[in-house]
Amino acid sequence: MYFSVLMSVYIKEKAQFLDRALKSIYDEQEKRPNQIVLVEDGELTDELYEMIEIWKNKLGEILEVVKLEKNSGPGIARAKGIEKCKFGLIAIMDSDDISLQTRFKKQLEIFENNPNLDACGSHIGEFENDENKIYAYREVPQNHDEIVKFAKFRMPVNHPSMMFKKSTVLKAGNYKDERFGEDYNLCVRMLLSGAKFYNIPEMLVKMRAGKSQLSRRGGLKYAISEFKVQREFYKLGFLNFYEFTRNASVKFIVRLLPKAILSKIYSLLRSKN
Repeated sequence: MYFSVLMSVYIKEKAQFLDRALKSIYDEQEKRPNQIVLVEDGELTDELYEMIEIWKNKLGEILEVVKLEKNSGPGIARAKGIEKCKFGLIAIMDSDDISLQTRFKKQLEIFENNPNLDACGSHIGEFENDENKIYAYREVPQNHDEIVKFAKFRMPVNHPSMMFKKSTVLKAGNYKDERFGEDYNLCVRMLLSGAKFYNIPEMLVKMRAGKSQLSRRGGLKYAISEFKVQREFYKLGFLNFYEFTRNASVKFIVRLLPKAILSKIYSLLRSKN
């Protein structure tokens, strides 16, 4: 089965992280991608340009670089990248994460054995500095019905681990021009369009999260963004009025909590096994 990998990178990313991410999805994979689409989301640093050039020379036509004149955010970057993906299956990869060597092989096997499946993710492990020291796991429901129920309150798929059908994403309207919750929004629209989801119940991606990031998305700005996400789900008909008011109230208040408390809440939502 042929497939593409979609990544985007912006100016604040580190060249060595991008290099490690690319090694994990190409050099180390048991099943290598047939195409890697890398979206440059606005102007980058010289170090990033140099690293991208090294990989272009190494991979040739396998690596397709898409340049955006200005930083447009992950929604627009991924939407443009989706359009450039040549194959029917697309795997998402963040430019500072690490995919385990069996990730693509296992996801492709799931699609081969389940032709009606539209999206497949997995558990992820979070690390701060050392990729071999996982401090928490982000576990998600395995089967479709459980995923739908879970989606009513939280993102039911670990987005950096997703592989999905390009046709299904386009049917749902592709990624939108959003800088917050663009992955959750796409997931909900895919579910509403009839897409079938599955999560492999094991860690296939290591996420460079950092404990400091657990409490970073707090404050009024993110509280308002959270409210808008829930309002959009209500407008789409994914949430009823009770679910909307419950989610909007709880999530708005949580975003306004002191960072120390917010960090503890995020930690409680992750497995330490």
